[in-house]
Amino acid sequence: MAGGHLSGVYSGVANVKGSALSSRVLWVQLNHGAAGMERLLAQCSAELRASIEGGVHKATWYPFDQFIELITTVDRLFGKGDLSLVRELARHGADANLTTIYRLFYKVGTTHWILGRAVRLWGAHYDSGILEVLTRGPRTAVLKIRGFETPHPVHCMSVLGWAQRSIELSGGKKVESTETKCRTRGDEWCQLESVWE
Repeated sequence: MAGGHLSGVYSGVANVKGSALSSRVLWVQLNHGAAGMERLLAQCSAELRASIEGGVHKATWYPFDQFIELITTVDRLFGKGDLSLVRELARHGADANLTTIYRLFYKVGTTHWILGRAVRLWGAHYDSGILEVLTRGPRTAVLKIRGFETPHPVHCMSVLGWAQRSIELSGGKKVESTETKCRTRGDEWCQLESVWE
């Protein structure tokens, strides 16, 4: 069933807010125009195509599977098909979804304060799992994703790209971010680590 016209949460799977989908669709529109959108829609499942054609609503819940399908399809069509485009899409999402109030946060908040806000806002973007942020010093951050119902490497890479861009926007330089643990590799939780100057 298509997510574009429903405001209820889908049961049995993790769900994601439409803002995560709309920023990726916007990336295709900005970088590849109408022809790129036609290519994308031609490769989408019927469910995802219906969501996009119906106009993705930022505040509506969509099945997590559509989020993963959209990103992997965009990567295959407009990247190298090796998921190297995932972080760029997430960085674009960090920029695209910043409202005026969030811009103020980035100007006045410290990097750790910004990442701490992400912990409190996790449930506004995903209806599964929790995000924890730990520090090992003034210029390091460790993000742990625990209990996410349907872990996927693309999701971890997306959170990593968002975190990297958020650190940059709040003043961090030469940010290096890596995933050190992932449930899809048998770990107990997914762990993303960033260091910066």
